[in-house]
Amino acid sequence: MVSTHPTGVKHAGSQYLPQRSSTNAISPNQELLPLTAKVNSSDSLEIGGCDVTTLVQQFGSPLYILDEETLRTACQQYRDTFKQYYQGESQVLYASKAWNCLAVCAIANSEGLGIDVASGGELYTAITAGVSPDKIYYHGNNKSRAELLYAIDAGVNIVADNWYELQTLVELAQQQQPVRILLRLTPGIDCHTHDYIRTGHLDSKFGFDPGDLDEVFTYVSQQAALNCVGVHAHIGSQIFERQPHRDLAALMVQWLTKAASYGLTLTELDVGGGLGITYTESDDPPSIEEWVKPICEVIQEACTVENLPLPKLLCEPGRSLIATACVTAYTIGSSKTIPNIRTYVAIDGGMSDNPRPITYQSVYRAVVANKMSAPLTEKVTIAGKHCESGDVLIKDALLPKTQPGDILVVMGTGAYNYSMASNYNRLPRPAAVLVVNGEANLILQRETYQDLIRQDRLPERLKS
Repeated sequence: MVSTHPTGVKHAGSQYLPQRSSTNAISPNQELLPLTAKVNSSDSLEIGGCDVTTLVQQFGSPLYILDEETLRTACQQYRDTFKQYYQGESQVLYASKAWNCLAVCAIANSEGLGIDVASGGELYTAITAGVSPDKIYYHGNNKSRAELLYAIDAGVNIVADNWYELQTLVELAQQQQPVRILLRLTPGIDCHTHDYIRTGHLDSKFGFDPGDLDEVFTYVSQQAALNCVGVHAHIGSQIFERQPHRDLAALMVQWLTKAASYGLTLTELDVGGGLGITYTESDDPPSIEEWVKPICEVIQEACTVENLPLPKLLCEPGRSLIATACVTAYTIGSSKTIPNIRTYVAIDGGMSDNPRPITYQSVYRAVVANKMSAPLTEKVTIAGKHCESGDVLIKDALLPKTQPGDILVVMGTGAYNYSMASNYNRLPRPAAVLVVNGEANLILQRETYQDLIRQDRLPERLKS
């Protein structure tokens, strides 16, 4: 269930939460906002002690607004809940593909989290942010030779995904210390989520097939260039079900037992992530505690039965750490009413800064930051400004009566919005600010038109 803190505010994936500021009441839909959200005396939305309308005036729009307190609270919940329920060593990794930038990696690192990366660029960002290489785990189903060399030289943990990668690692590591790896295995566990973010079923591009375990363990045990320390699996993203994660934990202990029969002493077990969050009032994900506790219990019980020492337990939350910590502020522009059909209200962003609705049919909720107490009298469709009929962020949004210049805030945009942003129609990607205690710091500078053509090259024969 979605947990509730003393003020009655629901927050996805939460065990305990600081009390939300209550200068003015936050209505039910607005409970999807970051923890520090409140309505000030000007009837405007504040986050992190900063008036959202003032932030837009200062930094422009669209604007990602990241609440530092909400992000840190989620990091602490994961970290502390594993310490509470797991008797062995544990390490929470932030799945940085959700939003990889220097500031976010630095915050996660300062709270004791490691970083899960999925490319050379994400790896470079994490290292530049000051994350220790031994706390970086490098995933991916088609890492290039250059990326693997970079990872080897940096001394990070490499999660080997397939035969080609194993063989390439052996070749590259011949003249160096053994490469520290984990094996990604496909568990064959299905769950209810969008097809594009299901990764645990057998028909997945990720990981070794479970039918290949004997061959994989045999090969790895014979390679002096590989120091295999553990196994990894991941069943998908935005998952509300509890049982698939329990099933995964039990299965992975069986893998540890099987590896031992090949002379492999695996000391790490990475159960992935995937805990869903509340995007709309109908979503009902488990809390962080409800996700962590049964996983710890299953692994500890299974290890006792198999007479195995407790492995170092790792997990990789992304969305449930960052999504609800961020909102995106837009400026409302044109509108169009089609009698007896719908009213479109257009904003100054869209699919280039949030591709999830057009890609996954994802659903969001929104508020008007400068009219927080106004009655919700209009049902409108929030349209982006791109030259695509499908560029719609929210269908049938309930809003107060709006006009050009109003500030629309879409909630829960911390995960896979900036990280999947594009320059479609050559729109510059938005800026991002980090807010805390009334202070706003720019963490991503807004792109300019000059940035858009920075990599363009015009052949001499085409110059006029």
